[in-house]
Amino acid sequence: MLGVVAAALGGPEVLQLTELPEPEAGPGQVVVRIRAVCVHPADVAATTGEIPLGPDVPPFSPGWDIAGEVASVGPDTADFEVGDRVVGMIPWYTTRGVPGGYAEFVAAGVDWLVRLPDGLDFVSAATVPLNAQTAHQGLSLVSPAMLPAGSSILVTGASGGVGGFATQLAVQGGYRVLAQASNGDEQWVHSLGVHEVVSRSADLARVGPVAVVFDAVPLGEAAAAAVEDWGILVATRPTPPIVPARGVRQELQLIRLDRKLLADLVEQVAAGRLRTRVAATMPLTEAADAHRRVLAGGLRGKLVLTVG
Repeated sequence: MLGVVAAALGGPEVLQLTELPEPEAGPGQVVVRIRAVCVHPADVAATTGEIPLGPDVPPFSPGWDIAGEVASVGPDTADFEVGDRVVGMIPWYTTRGVPGGYAEFVAAGVDWLVRLPDGLDFVSAATVPLNAQTAHQGLSLVSPAMLPAGSSILVTGASGGVGGFATQLAVQGGYRVLAQASNGDEQWVHSLGVHEVVSRSADLARVGPVAVVFDAVPLGEAAAAAVEDWGILVATRPTPPIVPARGVRQELQLIRLDRKLLADLVEQVAAGRLRTRVAATMPLTEAADAHRRVLAGGLRGKLVLTVG
């Protein structure tokens, strides 16, 4: 089969299309014929050696979020049959790219996958697992007892994958949501049902104070300026500590695979209760160029590699 591997640590140029052994399904596994794999900033960070707990020694394959069809089923394996449409997340923080999703086939644990509902296409589905789970889990760090419905939440990066899902889930939760949009993307962010769209160039200290900031970019100190004293700041990467006297609780949200949650989120997208965006698709053979586009920025939605 064809797959893309990082032959060394570095920029997009280290990604090489190569022939790899086709995987076999072991106990508790299925082989998935990949139809779509999402390109995340985490994939780019992995190839440059900047992702926490990433692989130390190449070669390895990037790719967290996959959608496709079950091609074969391992011994003593239940849950799926050949031909089932599935979507899932390779727990890359444990596989370290062996396997990764940039390939024609992947041997995946059944606990990595959920069924792909009718009406949801492979490309759209591949944008959901990492982004939506990160958003949901980050918001779950704020209990309803600490933040009753109607309280104010500011979401940075609401134009992006994690920020877009966090915005929608906060609106569903009944919060007063202020969402920061990329320049020129205010209309889409407004359509998510937010109370107020915040310009990317706004001084967030003047936007706040708010009870909670979900810093999906993350912006760090600029976002911290918007949270009220004794409030909560949730960030998707480590950010500088806030002055202890302010009493702000800082939470770091790192993705963890939750199959039950993933199934619910995928169902919500399929039903139209949650929305996702695809900026562009590119063939797997152009993975290096896809990384260049992610590095260049300015995408309105996710970039997805297609296979077959």
